[in-house]
Amino acid sequence: MNHLQHSKQVTGSFALLDSLVKHNVSHIFGYPGGAILPIYDELFHWEQSNLIKHILCRHEQGAIHAADGYARSTGNTGVCFATSGPGATNLVTGIATAHMDSVPIVVVTGQVARPFIGTDAFQEVDIFGITLPIVKHSYVIREPKDISRIVAESFYIANHGRPGPVLIDVPKDVGLEKFDYQSIFTDNIKLPGCLPLKFSGHKQFPKILDLIKISSQPLLYIGGGAIISDSSDLVKEFATKFSIPITTTLMGKGIIDENHALSLGMLGMHGTAYANFAVSECDLLIAVGARFDDRVTGKLDEFACNAQVIHIDIDSAELGKNRVPEVAIISDVSLFLSSFMNYVKNLKDFYFNIDQTFPWRERIKLWKNQYPLLVPKNVNFLSPQEILSSVTDFNKEAYFTTDVGQHQMWAAQFLNVLPRHWMSSSGLGTMGYGLPSAIGVQIACPNKCVVCISGDASFQMNLQELGTISQYNLPIKIIIINNKWQGMVRQWQQAFYGERYSHSNMDKGSPNFIQLAKSFGILGLELEFRKDIFRVLNNFFSYRGAVILNCKVKEEENCYPMVAPGKSNAQMIGLTKLNVKDTVKPIINLYN
Repeated sequence: MNHLQHSKQVTGSFALLDSLVKHNVSHIFGYPGGAILPIYDELFHWEQSNLIKHILCRHEQGAIHAADGYARSTGNTGVCFATSGPGATNLVTGIATAHMDSVPIVVVTGQVARPFIGTDAFQEVDIFGITLPIVKHSYVIREPKDISRIVAESFYIANHGRPGPVLIDVPKDVGLEKFDYQSIFTDNIKLPGCLPLKFSGHKQFPKILDLIKISSQPLLYIGGGAIISDSSDLVKEFATKFSIPITTTLMGKGIIDENHALSLGMLGMHGTAYANFAVSECDLLIAVGARFDDRVTGKLDEFACNAQVIHIDIDSAELGKNRVPEVAIISDVSLFLSSFMNYVKNLKDFYFNIDQTFPWRERIKLWKNQYPLLVPKNVNFLSPQEILSSVTDFNKEAYFTTDVGQHQMWAAQFLNVLPRHWMSSSGLGTMGYGLPSAIGVQIACPNKCVVCISGDASFQMNLQELGTISQYNLPIKIIIINNKWQGMVRQWQQAFYGERYSHSNMDKGSPNFIQLAKSFGILGLELEFRKDIFRVLNNFFSYRGAVILNCKVKEEENCYPMVAPGKSNAQMIGLTKLNVKDTVKPIINLYN
């Protein structure tokens, strides 16, 4: 059904802003430039009327990462603006990040005027062609009358099925041209290849239930699809009903409280030992909203090699791509889980003996006791693990963004977060993501605590966004795990490249982070000694404004456990086995 407004003469820029507002867009992240100036000129009037707010980032990559953080934390579509040429190409990394992690963003770029397209005009670039492999869809608006329809289609496509980014390229003269405008907001768009999703997996329910009933060592493998579909309660209900342990991917983090008895934390290259042992020995693997990524599976032909596989994903292209399942269902995660649980509840004489998984759960408990995540405490140096394991004690409802590297993996191991409170570049592994992403989260959640976990190398990728934080008085808390290295690169060079540390040391040329913070009007704190952790973190979290905490950690500390490339998940390096008995309570956070 289409809602039409009486036509009137307006510019293409007006039509664009009107369409965005009608799609409930409250914030735009961007940076102006020549080709997009007509849109920014129109934006001036909309902001004056308090209909929309633009957040001026200091770099286009910062703008799209901010839109990404906004989208991940809310579930709504993020929006960003950039001009033509270098403005547009500066978005490419952020578009690819959103594409890999299934984040809905509508990207609006300026373009040279229509008569100049294809002439190598000043600041012309074919951003439509450049981004084709990393978007769900792209548009170049040739006629202003198409703007309202294209915006409506873009929001629909960005959120349909597996979410992702959509690009709208707007030539400068399209933004200036006046035409008879009819505002169209389409409630029921029908597009080829983008049809309404219908659940048709009911006929597989008996087989799924039979597989669960005969399994003695089942495991739930939960990915980002469960977070996207807001399925936390349903996942917990399903796991509890059948007493199935849960492990998550980096994208699935937050789906369950990691202190829950059934939680195994993250699996994969830097996952917990007990999650990796469990996936290696399970007899039934239920993959929910996950895609069998190489960082999860390790050596693919040895990943859950003794298990039958049930795979549920909204993207049909993921089913059978890396692992052929016994049961494959194309579905939104929440729709599948709610339908399956209703099916079970309505079965007459249904009985499931949870004791059949008791030995399996006890075995996993023993692994947890023997191979806990270790925090070096009885030492003289300051460890990243100890800092991060202390962070959630100060604010259990905080939102966290991360950059990429060792600090990202330590954060994934030790932070216990709520659903949609974890923003991390998982598929692309984008350094520089954390700080601008935190801006988007803080704009979306102005009264919440937002913490950016970064490394000294990653932080320098987009540190200019401290200007955005300062301009808008955003009370973002920034923790820099400063080991003076590109930490993960150094760890790989140590382990696999004969300790040849080629261009991975960041000591020379690094800024004084305290003075840097001060130059932006931001509080800078430093943490160097273990005895000061509680006091400094308390000051850090109690401060009302933005603050940077520079943590001078041990330079040579490595992130373990680790699955080496080409090895199975059960072949981890860096494990320390504790001598415990079955009756001993889990030991966490200790080694000498």
